[in-house]
Amino acid sequence: MKLVQLIAALVLAATGAAFAAEDHGHETKPLHGGVVVVVKDVEFELVAKPDSLQLHLRDHGKPVDVSKASAKLTLLAGTEKQEVELKPAGEKLEAKGNFKVAAKTKVVAIVSLAGKSSTARFVLK
Repeated sequence: MKLVQLIAALVLAATGAAFAAEDHGHETKPLHGGVVVVVKDVEFELVAKPDSLQLHLRDHGKPVDVSKASAKLTLLAGTEKQEVELKPAGEKLEAKGNFKVAAKTKVVAIVSLAGKSSTARFVLK
């Protein structure tokens, strides 16, 4: 009888994990060629190029108004650290310049939007 209970518990635990992993209607595919993470029900897509950084915000696939938003990115490439301020540029936050964005670069984005702050973490591909 205990073996049956153990198996039932394992099945329930696995099923619960599967439900927790659902995207709840969030678009996790990159729409702009970047890397996507979901934080507090907002999809953050970071598009990192050597001459520009763009951060697109979506709520269930719909663009979020970023006209009064800002973001601070910290890029960590090996032992090098670079901090960048992003400002509104149309439907995205953006900075232009010279950035180290090699594969496996870690990026921490602190985004201020409507008086609230969110932190998103990315690993570039």
